[in-house]
Amino acid sequence: MTSIYEFDVIVVGAGHAGIEAALAAARMGAKTALLTMSCDTVGAMSCNPAIGGVAKGQIVREIDALGGEMGKCIDETAIQFRMLNRSKGPAMHSPRAQADKKAYQFRMKHVVEAQANLSLRQEVVEGLRIADCELRNEAPSDRGESEIRNPQSAIVGVRVRGDAEYRAPAVVITTGTFLQAVMHTGEAKSAGGRAGEGTTGTLSDSLRELGFELERFKTGTPARLNGRTIDYAQLEPQPGDEEPQPFSFTTAAITAPQLDCHVTATNDRVHELIRANLHRAPMYCGQIESTGPRYCPSIEDKVVRFADKDSHLIYLEPEGRNTLEVYCNGISTSLPRDVQDAMIHAIPGLEQAEIMRYGYAVEYDFAPPTQLRPTLETKRIDGLYFAGQINGTTGYEEAAGQGLVAGVNAALKLAGRDPFVLDRSQAYLGVLIDDLVTKGVDEPYRMFTSRAEFRLLLRHDNADRRLTRLGRQLGLVDDERFRQLERHEADVERATAFVRSVRHEGATLEEWLRRPEITWETLRDRHPEVAALDVSARAAEQVQIETKYAGYIRRQFAEIEKQGKVEGVRIPETFDFAAVPQLRREAREKLTSIRPANLGQAGRISGITPADIAVLMIQLREPSRLAT
Repeated sequence: MTSIYEFDVIVVGAGHAGIEAALAAARMGAKTALLTMSCDTVGAMSCNPAIGGVAKGQIVREIDALGGEMGKCIDETAIQFRMLNRSKGPAMHSPRAQADKKAYQFRMKHVVEAQANLSLRQEVVEGLRIADCELRNEAPSDRGESEIRNPQSAIVGVRVRGDAEYRAPAVVITTGTFLQAVMHTGEAKSAGGRAGEGTTGTLSDSLRELGFELERFKTGTPARLNGRTIDYAQLEPQPGDEEPQPFSFTTAAITAPQLDCHVTATNDRVHELIRANLHRAPMYCGQIESTGPRYCPSIEDKVVRFADKDSHLIYLEPEGRNTLEVYCNGISTSLPRDVQDAMIHAIPGLEQAEIMRYGYAVEYDFAPPTQLRPTLETKRIDGLYFAGQINGTTGYEEAAGQGLVAGVNAALKLAGRDPFVLDRSQAYLGVLIDDLVTKGVDEPYRMFTSRAEFRLLLRHDNADRRLTRLGRQLGLVDDERFRQLERHEADVERATAFVRSVRHEGATLEEWLRRPEITWETLRDRHPEVAALDVSARAAEQVQIETKYAGYIRRQFAEIEKQGKVEGVRIPETFDFAAVPQLRREAREKLTSIRPANLGQAGRISGITPADIAVLMIQLREPSRLAT
């Protein structure tokens, strides 16, 4: 007899996307099930044990500002904090922290277990249930192909191994690298999305039966070493910041002692070893044909693509406080074991190093994200959402952000509330999702500050001022958190009014602060009233940034207002692009495929010209003008 479990929202996969999706839905009042192949790997860090980085750090602070969990978890479990790009402008400053890998994982698992409305279950999902049709590997027995592929079909649940079903009107798929996954180390291949774990092959079959397009990507990971066997005397230490900045706006300060990372580098001997064994590298012998991440290449790819470079940096990063395992950041590889041994031993400081885990590559299925709406709901199946690497992205941060948005929208849909869609001018998360659903991906997507046209407004330091009110409206931000924001904004307003009204040597303090050499600390030292103002250091930083960059900020707001006029022209979901003969054939095909929500999104589709947008504008506002 089939066991049946009833929920409001089902989340498949308990990685970084699945955790944020499940927590968001549960905190918004939805009875939620989080299904994972193993309860022991909730929140596991498959690759680099770090959170944040360039643009990724901004995403983590946005997740936190909206009421997500990632920032709190890394603050409590990190072993080193660094602010990247300090020498550049504030839009480029990006926080990064090295995690205690197991502490991070265990804390996330505990948060999930303790969350009201959320049930963590160890289950292997084998198929989806759509309406009354159970989709398995075989074709459905009593429904025709055209009915199955009806884009109005709705999700009703999932089927799990062991003759059981979970039923819900909303399902979020966050399977990471586990869809039909294959791991490669040299000529050796095995099924699995992470070392020591399996894969979810039948779920790919169910998605294909539903008419979803699936493609293959590749990612990789480096060897891990026993720190006891590393000669640190040869290596350059890399300490954390003296005054570490937290990720979460609720963390008062980081007080735990930090651990050093260390730096070494490859050399000619390493490069020669790699060149001599390229015929055994899965990426170069034809064993792997999938596309890998451009901005996180394997060491063999670096040696081939950058043949003129004599060396590549390697960052040796501790995996935790209670382990000697060390992550070798910079030499991701799928070369055979014997080559990895020789390569490691040719690196300064690693001559006697013992490999605890060998590097490997993973090939996995993903669903091109142009099959999604901006809510991350699929266009084909009502109530079915995709988040994380299934959408062709890389990184814990991008995954977690998508998970939060998908979980929020699943809960909103069940409650009959308007969907949650962030604009490109509001958040890096808005840029990320708009890029995915509008442009698609031809390689694993990684967020960079250069992808955001309004990056001066989307700084890590003001994420709460941008997004916490939205989190409050969603029900993810509690009273104390909201009062904290109000106090901060009051400090900023008070300090801003002060520098605009008080003069020093004939000029306002605001005019003084605009000078490159003047900081808030300079004003405080020169002007007693500034010291007496008693505003927080973070509020003072906000005032300093917004004063110094006021002209640029005004220009960005003007551009946002200009673009808003185009973004505000909505395109009905039922709009028939094929019925507009004045559109070029390519434009009709792409617009029909992507189905943009507004003219702004339509204009960002590759191949859509200003002339196409002009035709659409007329058709939407004055259709009679084109009816000749």
